[in-house]
Amino acid sequence: MKKQLSLFFSLLVLACSLASCSEGETYGDKKEKERNAIDDFLRDSAFNVIDEATFVNQGQQTFADRRQFVYLDRKGVYMQIMRPGCGDYIADGEQVNVLCKYTEYNILSKSFLSSNISSGRYYDKMLVSRTNATYTASFTFGVMYSTYGASVPAGWLAPLPYIKVGRQTSEDAEIARVRLIVPHTQGHASASSSVYPCFYDITYQRER
Repeated sequence: MKKQLSLFFSLLVLACSLASCSEGETYGDKKEKERNAIDDFLRDSAFNVIDEATFVNQGQQTFADRRQFVYLDRKGVYMQIMRPGCGDYIADGEQVNVLCKYTEYNILSKSFLSSNISSGRYYDKMLVSRTNATYTASFTFGVMYSTYGASVPAGWLAPLPYIKVGRQTSEDAEIARVRLIVPHTQGHASASSSVYPCFYDITYQRER
């Protein structure tokens, strides 16, 4: 009887272990789910992905009427420049406060996460520094700051070499607007830890 009970419990432990292994989700599994979610999002939205060589040949611009996104290979970020902006590019050695309006959408769960669009004159503010080709930034105020902390997602900085960050001083001068598909590796801490990609629609302008 004791041998039978011992065998029964051994089999029970083995069954539980196998079930645990089969139900567990590895980091590789999560990355694959993220990749599939991004691919589905691009397909369902009928976005046209171009490579960086095509982007350069087009004068470092994307055509919204062609629904183009450029894939930035080294960052894994997809970028659509809706408006290239007015004023000047952020200069080497410069430090500037940048004001942003944005919406954030979780591509994996298909849900909106955060936004400051409905807040009227309320902006998110980040202090951006440029050294050679490297951009760093910290949020100092806003919804992103209160939700995720001071660290700016690397994906938010990916457009800065390609857009002018100024202020609207006339009807013809439009501030920069960019759409981004940001994988977890270029996202904020929550996206990074939970492995999900986000879609952003962001405007960039200098503080007065």
